[in-house]
Amino acid sequence: MAEQLQNAAALSPQAAYQLANVTKTDAQFGSLTPRWLPRFLDWKALETGIYRLNKVKEGDTPLDSLCRQAADDSQVPEGFVDYETAPREYRLNSISTVINVDTRIADLYSSPFDQVSEQIRLAVESLKERQESQLVNSDDYGLLKNVADSQRIKPVSGSPTPDDFDELISKVWKEPSVFLAHPRAIAAFGRECTRRGVPPATVSFYGTNFLTWRGIPIVPTDKLFVDGHKVPKGKAGKTNILLVRTGEKKQGVLGLHQANLPGGTTRGLAVRFMGVDKRGIASYFLSVYCSLAILADDAVAVLENVEVGNYYKYEK
Repeated sequence: MAEQLQNAAALSPQAAYQLANVTKTDAQFGSLTPRWLPRFLDWKALETGIYRLNKVKEGDTPLDSLCRQAADDSQVPEGFVDYETAPREYRLNSISTVINVDTRIADLYSSPFDQVSEQIRLAVESLKERQESQLVNSDDYGLLKNVADSQRIKPVSGSPTPDDFDELISKVWKEPSVFLAHPRAIAAFGRECTRRGVPPATVSFYGTNFLTWRGIPIVPTDKLFVDGHKVPKGKAGKTNILLVRTGEKKQGVLGLHQANLPGGTTRGLAVRFMGVDKRGIASYFLSVYCSLAILADDAVAVLENVEVGNYYKYEK
């Protein structure tokens, strides 16, 4: 009884909490990723939103070469390098959203974090996540849908092995830049390397360590889905692994974005205030403009239908 009276006379933790100056954080967005792919790409700013990819015409060319060791009467070959007459044009695609914020909420609850800034920040992060997904999966310009048939290979045994990675390198042999793979695919590759006694080395980029193969970093991305999911339902599943050469000078893969956007904040991203309606709702229009161009067929290769659920038991 005495203990009950003592508790009744004391300030409860629930009540005291209301006056406590607790440490607060900004909103944590659990589905955000490092988005490595855009960091490894070279980006080209466009003035009109269109990028025409001019190419030399495939097939025989009348321009030939003649090697002569001594002066003679051999005729120097004549000709020209022909171009494709209907080159592909890449048009920037937009990813947009509208954020609505009640001005009363913004006025009353903007300490310690400004509500408008937080809403825009989180919306921008979502747009950038979608942008990276489109760079990989877009039906129009995504890497997976635009790999040439000659650059598509299958794994030797289902799981991603060092032999398969070497085969990818044989397809993108001119200065390959990065492998792209789902984290589960990287783990599966690591198990195959462990089984063979050839653990991958590591390299540091942007303050982060990446596994490598033959000196090429293996960059993780959950935008290369496993059975159509970012987060696989079980241990098994199939995915794809890409090897990419980046950069315009290398005739590789090039990111495209719009230059000089009104309301532009970062590369290809614009935030515009749309006004306040009669209910006191402020609206902000957010758009990111981007595309991706593969300058040469041998700039990308893909290892298709890789199994990520193969495990091994080792004798102790």
